[in-house]
Amino acid sequence: MQKFLIVGLGNPGIEYRHTRHNIGFDVVSAFALKHSGIFQTARLAEKAEVKWKGKLFVCIKPTTYMNLSGKAFKYWMDAENVPLENTLTIVDDLAIPINSLRLRSSGSDAGHNGLKDIQLTLGTDKYPKLRFGIGNNYPKGMQVDFVLAKWFPEELKLVWKKIEYCTEVIENFSAIGIEKTMNMVNGKKFYIEE
Repeated sequence: MQKFLIVGLGNPGIEYRHTRHNIGFDVVSAFALKHSGIFQTARLAEKAEVKWKGKLFVCIKPTTYMNLSGKAFKYWMDAENVPLENTLTIVDDLAIPINSLRLRSSGSDAGHNGLKDIQLTLGTDKYPKLRFGIGNNYPKGMQVDFVLAKWFPEELKLVWKKIEYCTEVIENFSAIGIEKTMNMVNGKKFYIEE
């Protein structure tokens, strides 16, 4: 059975729940829920296993805090014997507008502490990432407050629409490969019909 490791980045703790920085947790939770996966406390992460179309998805939400995400990523990749190209890391991205997503097979950490630690731990930036645009609607010097805050009420419908779409991205990534999935994702804009 083909195996995939789906890594949602975020911080553990009730105070971080449903913040912009924890969108990786929310996407992985939505994917597991869609396929009746249940998260349980495991080593360095909350972990759920999901079976879909003859594939096994090991879904993790690291409990190491964002800046040590690499530890959980590498532990579960090795423990489950998942090839690096069969991993998908879901992460928030300030440089991408809120109505967009970006899927890449490799690429820099772009200043994101979670990605920075994964890259440092793995010794490469050549691993697939799904970047969830959170926009940059904050005053100068308020970046940390912005990413650690909850979504604005007017953003929520769009955010949930994107989360739902991300569950399909994970399925497509496993079923048709990253190149075809990238063509579907990159450049797509999300809107809420009034």
